[in-house]
Formats: sequence, C-alpha cells, structure tokens
Amino acid sequence: MMPSPSDLKFCTTHEWSRVEANIATVGISNPAQQELGDIVTIFLPEVGRILQRGEKLGEIDSINAVSDLYAPVSGKVIAVNEALCDAPELVNDDPYGAGWMLQIQITHPADTQTLLSHSEYQATLKNLE
Repeated sequence: MMPSPSDLKFCTTHEWSRVEANIATVGISNPAQQELGDIVTIFLPEVGRILQRGEKLGEIDSINAVSDLYAPVSGKVIAVNEALCDAPELVNDDPYGAGWMLQIQITHPADTQTLLSHSEYQATLKNLE
C-alpha cells in the first residue's frame, strides 16, 4: 500500500488536504481511489467558486462507482488540476502527488482543526470494515 504523507489531514469522506499557510491542496486518499477502481472522469468546481466546509464540490467517476467530492475547508477555489481533464488516472497513479484536484484559499482557518490526522483517518477506515 502506498504510504500516506504525514503532513496531510483527512476527512471521513476520504478527501485529503495539505495545508500550507492559508492554502489547502485537496485530493482523495489512496484507500478511496483503490475502492473506486479505474477513474474515468472528474468534475471539479471552477476557479473562483466559494465553498463551505462539507459542501459537495464535484464528482469522481470510475468504472465501479460515481462518488461525490466534498470541501474539507471553507474558502475560494484558486486552482484546479487541469491535467486531470485529459488524464484522470493520475488520481489512481499518484493520489498524494500528481493526482491532486484543487487548491482552496482558506477563509475559516478553524476548519482545519476538524480534519483528521493520518492515524485518526486509519482508525476511521478500520471502523468502516
């Protein structure tokens, strides 16, 4: 199994966030992409959209399922990974690197306190089994 970088925070809905200053880079976890299988399409919000923590921000379609994506923090979308339009499989190949999905300029820093550490996320996964 691909190791998860220790500087990431997670949601129970399987999104990860790398928070640097007031910017959160967001993707989905390795366990989530494995469960989805081969990813064929990703629908992400437009740059400039304002998101609230927990709000649906897009969808990820795979050969096995269609899953909603949720905002881990509140803020403004400042970038989306355009490479995923032509190569959504990057999420399968490198979910914590090239498979990142979007960046959010955080407007409510306290939102980051609601995110799980890697060990807390792993415990959540075990409870789902």
